[in-house]
Amino acid sequence: MQLDLHVSRFDWAGPPAGIGPGLTRLSQRAEAIGVRTLSFMDHYFQMDWMAPAEDPMLEGYTALGFVAGCTERLRLRLLVTGVTYRHPGLLAKTVTTLDVVSGGRAELGIGAAWYEREHRGLGVPFPPTAERFERLEEAIQICLQMWSENDGAYHGKHYQLEETLCRPAPASSPRPRILIGGGGERKTLRLVARYADACNLFGDPAEVAHKVDVLRGHCQAVGRDPNEIEVTAMFRNLPAGPTVDDIVRSAEAFAEVGVSTLVTGATGDDPAGWLESTFGPAMDRLAGVESARL
Repeated sequence: MQLDLHVSRFDWAGPPAGIGPGLTRLSQRAEAIGVRTLSFMDHYFQMDWMAPAEDPMLEGYTALGFVAGCTERLRLRLLVTGVTYRHPGLLAKTVTTLDVVSGGRAELGIGAAWYEREHRGLGVPFPPTAERFERLEEAIQICLQMWSENDGAYHGKHYQLEETLCRPAPASSPRPRILIGGGGERKTLRLVARYADACNLFGDPAEVAHKVDVLRGHCQAVGRDPNEIEVTAMFRNLPAGPTVDDIVRSAEAFAEVGVSTLVTGATGDDPAGWLESTFGPAMDRLAGVESARL
């Protein structure tokens, strides 16, 4: 079982001048205990169901570039890029740049976007849901083409590119991994089956098991082995002050339904200290938890 870290808030770091040093401490200590991937949200306002929208929020790819410079092994992604925020050709170039400067540590996490308030607030078009999913599929196709040897045109319903030139090519071989976020059973998981290297699911083990069953069906429909897809799940329902045994038992319950990576959050006013004290002692035993095949 792998452990990833998702950072969704920055108020713990204090005033703006403290955010950079705070992220340095958090990312380096996460790397030191064996966290595999660090992710940020792709938001411009804080999510107003979780905290005031006015709370500090960083642009995700700029922040990942900063983390790349102060770490050596952490993989880097947004959980997840909103398809509406960047033209797909420019998104592919952005992720490629992060991948090159980090030595092949970038991943593309992507989804259909949802936070209407920040779209309206910053003047970003917010198409209906059906169109956002059409754009999501085209964006993935464009990224895959730009990460291939095909530099030719791309003509879709929503995007028209005359050249899909991307130099330098990514450092990752054969390309950055693609994670599609969300558990929508009709559209999102169908796209996972067709395009993704990984998915990210929410819920307890029973809820995740149901989503995995749906994903398995989509994979069968397109002739793909579901075991090619890494299943990641948000790891949020631990008791206060969990013991190593608590963590391992919870991890085993997710592993039984096919989850191979747990994604924990940055908790409290000292998330680096919390991560180190809570998960540090459990990392060796987590590494021994094996996931069921899909």
